[in-house]
Amino acid sequence: MCGICGQYNFSDQSPLDSGEIKRMMDAMAHRGPDDEGYYIRGALGLGFRRLSIIDLEGGRQPMSDAEKLIWVIFNGEIYDFPDLKAELTTYGHVFRTNSDTEVIVHGYKQWGRKVLDHLNGMFGLAIWDEKRRQLMLARDRMGIKPLYYQIRSGQLRFGSEIRALLACDDGKPEVDPVALNLFLRYRYTPSPLTLLKGIRKLAAGTSLIIENDVSRIERWWKFEPFPLDPIPSVAEAEEELLELYRRAVKRQLISDVPLGLLLSGGLDSGLLLALMGENSKSWKTYTIGFGERFRNDELSAAAYTAEALNASNVSIEMDREMFNTTMPKVISTLEEPIASSSVVPMYHLCRRAREEVKVVLMGQGPDELFGGYKRHIGVHYGVYWRSVPKWLRIPLSRALIALPRNETVKRGLSSLDASQRMVRYQQVFSLLAGASVDDLFQDGILPLGAGDKILECWEDLGALMKNTDELGGLQFLELRSSLPDELLMYGDKLSMAHGLEVRVPYLDHEIVEYAERLSASFKVRWWSGKWLHRRVCRNFLPREVVRRRKIAFATPVDEWFRDSLDGKVDDRLLGTDSLIYNYLRPQAVQQLVKDHRSGRHDNHKILFSLVALEEWLRAFRPHE
Repeated sequence: MCGICGQYNFSDQSPLDSGEIKRMMDAMAHRGPDDEGYYIRGALGLGFRRLSIIDLEGGRQPMSDAEKLIWVIFNGEIYDFPDLKAELTTYGHVFRTNSDTEVIVHGYKQWGRKVLDHLNGMFGLAIWDEKRRQLMLARDRMGIKPLYYQIRSGQLRFGSEIRALLACDDGKPEVDPVALNLFLRYRYTPSPLTLLKGIRKLAAGTSLIIENDVSRIERWWKFEPFPLDPIPSVAEAEEELLELYRRAVKRQLISDVPLGLLLSGGLDSGLLLALMGENSKSWKTYTIGFGERFRNDELSAAAYTAEALNASNVSIEMDREMFNTTMPKVISTLEEPIASSSVVPMYHLCRRAREEVKVVLMGQGPDELFGGYKRHIGVHYGVYWRSVPKWLRIPLSRALIALPRNETVKRGLSSLDASQRMVRYQQVFSLLAGASVDDLFQDGILPLGAGDKILECWEDLGALMKNTDELGGLQFLELRSSLPDELLMYGDKLSMAHGLEVRVPYLDHEIVEYAERLSASFKVRWWSGKWLHRRVCRNFLPREVVRRRKIAFATPVDEWFRDSLDGKVDDRLLGTDSLIYNYLRPQAVQQLVKDHRSGRHDNHKILFSLVALEEWLRAFRPHE
């Protein structure tokens, strides 16, 4: 786990300034406190900051082959590197280290750009081919590791974080109004956009290639799910899924430094702990919660799971003051605003875990894979709603939408009436109706059709998901858009702020590809999600854990925000120095506040997004 950066003057091949690479590296020192390195040759420069996890002495980067024709910098972990190393050795490749980076070097020599298909892991990487004068950047299948880039006047700059690109930019970046519109709709900015004009991020499973002075983007992971044939029995599916889980956990336990687990009181991390216990009997776990005064708090439930599975557990209790004082720092760390109240607890949890371990596993994934959210239930059963005759469905929808609050139900009903599949999904993900978001902007700020830009972001995915059912299609997009650009994004930034590596075994691509071939009947039954996953868990976890109702990670934080909303709004959104009004209309924002305070609408999510945006603007000051 590291930070990478680089620059390539591909148009005029002019020599670059080595000082710029050093400034880019220094901007990401927190990602790699253990070591640094760089390679500069003519128009190309590669920089690297290292957090040592595997082959502590031999894994230095940038790394090349013996002939110095292939150069690699790489952030992440390749979990199948021992198997790949053994295979490449049979082809005659000679290795000098025991690092996963060298497997990428020799894998590229053997398979070219197809090396990416052989890698099981998480990565943001750059490969320079001296003979072909070709530079390739790539992001892993699930987008666990971010990679940003900027192309301007024939020059490419790239880095694991935006601050690496800004370190060499004398001017102030401008806000991209289209990206800002999408952020307010979805509470994150979908790839390839960022909130800063001209700065892009690679989408999950894509690569950027520069060759012959021309740049292009390609989707290298092109998995197209077809339904399993024959359809497995429940017992067969349960057995196969468990075996995939076991293999992924075993692979991701590889480490030359201490490793632990971020443990909640729920199913997903609990099952990880049980499977970790099959490989070793001593694991440290870390939990953050909000104390006994909150109903269904995580602390006691996680402690119970840890004790039942013979693991130690460190608990961190978070209070409202910690949330309020830390939020500006967290927003700055994220570099892109992500309006999830989970970001603050995650920051503190990672900081505490790093005091004792350097790597943690996390239970992200089963909710997205097996239908763990309310939207999945709605989309699945929405098929039946659309079969209701229009003369009955339309007046019922209007009556329900007219009710106060219940914003989730309203958005769901609106989406079900859309005839185009992608438009339905677009509306399901949105916090507010598109017209309501557009109405927040000052005249002349938004270009026509700005809110539909996300459909362009998904454009090359449509053909790959044509054989999925209605729920499977939504999950297909979710796993390639909101998951990498929201949840995994903040997982990376907030962990690496403390020099901690986070791994997500459930997002092993073998698990994802299997789950995407299962029909909705294996995921949602009797108005409840994660059906097959829950069946696997029941053989490893106490009954109380398996039957525990799903609790949102930051439910008390949402309550705190609601309780302190007046102060937050007055301080951040309604002040004379509020920066959001460089882009938004004060009257429109004030109406959101008024409707929320009156109880007419529950606007706490969009108001939280606006507070997060204001904090981000104050941290980055792109308008100045």
